[in-house]
Amino acid sequence: MISVTRRYRFPAAHVLRSRALSDAENVSLYGQCANPSGHGHNYGLEVCVAGERDPRTGWIVPPEACDEIVRTRILDRFDHRLLNDDPLFRDLVPTAENIAIAVYRELAAPLGKAGSGRLARVGIIETPRNRFDYEETP
Repeated sequence: MISVTRRYRFPAAHVLRSRALSDAENVSLYGQCANPSGHGHNYGLEVCVAGERDPRTGWIVPPEACDEIVRTRILDRFDHRLLNDDPLFRDLVPTAENIAIAVYRELAAPLGKAGSGRLARVGIIETPRNRFDYEETP
């Protein structure tokens, strides 16, 4: 098995705030990240597809197909947006962990159909010190 990882970037904002908690509890838990005005990040996104290469093309997934799927399903959707407003986060606090899970679930099926591999991992880089990876076992 071999894997390929493609890297992308998108600027977006979020507010870390749970509807299940009071304002005081949100501030206690999330600190300044609970500010109702939100704050932004220049997120890094890594998409790793793994599997056997197509013997005809030599690819696991055509790079252009991967780029198009990520662009239409994630980048165009999240770019310069408040993630809290996206339906994916209607019932989720848009922590980087939840962003990684949501992105994985959005990309798994279309990337699986685009080539001979499967989505192996999604990485979200929120800051130079914070990276979050999500993968599901087959």
